[in-house]
Amino acid sequence: MRTPLFLLLAASAALAQTPRPGVNYDEAKVGSDPLPDLKLTTAEEWTQKRRPEILKLFEDNVYGKTPAGIGAPKFEVTATKTDALGGLATRKFIHISLPDRPAWPGMDVMLYTPNNVKAAPCFVGLSFGGNHAVSTEPDVPLSTRWMRESKEKNIVEHHATEATRGTESSRWPLEMILKRGFAVATAYYGDIEPDHADGWKEGLRAAVSKEGANTVWKDGEWGAIGAWAWGLSRIADYLQTDPQVDGRHLAVIGHSRLGKTSLWAGAQDERFGIVISNDSGEGGAALMRRDFGETTAIITKAFPHWFTPTYKSFAGNAAACPVDAHMLIALAAPRPIYIASAGEDHWADQKGEFLSGKFASPVYALFGKKGVGVEEQPAIDTPVGDFVGYHNRTGKHDVTDYDWTQYLNFAARHWAK
Repeated sequence: MRTPLFLLLAASAALAQTPRPGVNYDEAKVGSDPLPDLKLTTAEEWTQKRRPEILKLFEDNVYGKTPAGIGAPKFEVTATKTDALGGLATRKFIHISLPDRPAWPGMDVMLYTPNNVKAAPCFVGLSFGGNHAVSTEPDVPLSTRWMRESKEKNIVEHHATEATRGTESSRWPLEMILKRGFAVATAYYGDIEPDHADGWKEGLRAAVSKEGANTVWKDGEWGAIGAWAWGLSRIADYLQTDPQVDGRHLAVIGHSRLGKTSLWAGAQDERFGIVISNDSGEGGAALMRRDFGETTAIITKAFPHWFTPTYKSFAGNAAACPVDAHMLIALAAPRPIYIASAGEDHWADQKGEFLSGKFASPVYALFGKKGVGVEEQPAIDTPVGDFVGYHNRTGKHDVTDYDWTQYLNFAARHWAK
C-alpha cells in the first residue's frame, strides 16, 4: 500500500532531528570521492564561460531547465492596507497570473513594506503554510489551496482552517524585519505547484506543458524546485514595479526544500543580490559526495518530483554526477550568499553545508572578495564569513530569530557598501 504523503513528510521532518539506522552520521565514514573541479581562471572567464557551463550542468542533472516562452505575467494588486501591524507597515496582496496559461490558478503574493522607508530593500521567499500562516493579522485571506496534512498546524483534509493562522509566524518575524527597514514579499509555494508526487498536474508545470497532465517528464526537464524558483522570479518581476520597494536590493531566502529553491532561484536570476539558504541540506547546500545524513538515494526516492529525472541516476553513485553543492554556491558569485545550519539538524549535514561555502570561496577570490574566511567549521553560534556567510545555530531544523538576526545584519552590511 502506498504511504500517504503527509506521513512521508512528517517522517522526513522527524529524521532531521533523529538518527536513522543505516544512515551515516559518522565523519570517519563520509564519502571520499573528489569534488568536481571549478576550473578557476579569471573573473571574466568565470562570468562568460565557466558559470554558464555549470548552470547548464545543474539544469541537465539536478533541477531541470525552465522552459522558455511561458508567457508574460500579469500583476493585479487586490488589496492594500496602509496601517498594517499597528501602523508599522503597508500590506499589499498581489495576484500573479499568466493570461496565456489560464489553466494555472496563479499565486497570491503578500508584501509588507515599512512605512518609514521610501523604497525598502526586500526579502523574497516562499512559505510552507500560506500567507495567513506567515502573518498574525486576522484579516489575511485564508488559503484555499491543497496543503500537507498536519495536526500540529491544524490542516485538515489537506486544507487550511482558521486555527492555522499565524502557525508559521515564528519563521517570519515580520516586525523585526520591518523595524530594520526591510520589506518582505512571500507567497505559498503550493500556489505554484502542490508539493506531492502528482501535484504538478494541478500546478504550473502541467499548465505550461503541451501535454498538460499527461506529460511524461524526461531527463533535463524541470521538477517542482524549478517551478517554485520560477515563482520567486515572478515575484521579483512585480517588485521591480512597486515604488515602495528598492528593486535593486532583493534577497531571496528559503528554508529546507525551499532553501534548495532559493539557491536555484538565485543561481538563475541575478536580480537577487543576496542569496540565503537556511538548512537546505541534500539537493541544496550540502555536499552530496559526503553521504552524510540524507543522501541522493533517499531524497530521490521520497521526493522525485522535486528534481529532474536525471538526478535519481546518481543515487549511490555520486561520483558520476558532474556537479556538487560547492558549484551551486559558486553560481551566486560575486553576489553575497549566506548558508545556515542547525546544530541538531544532522540530516541536513551541517559540515557539508559549511564545506560547500568554503570550497566555493575561491570563486569569490577571483573577484577580489573574501568568502567564508576560515578553514574549519566554526563553533556553534559563531557566524563567519564576508561574501560567503555561514553559521551553525543551536537547535533544530527551523528558522529562528537568531537566523534572521544574522541575515538582517548580513544584508545591512553588504547593501551599505
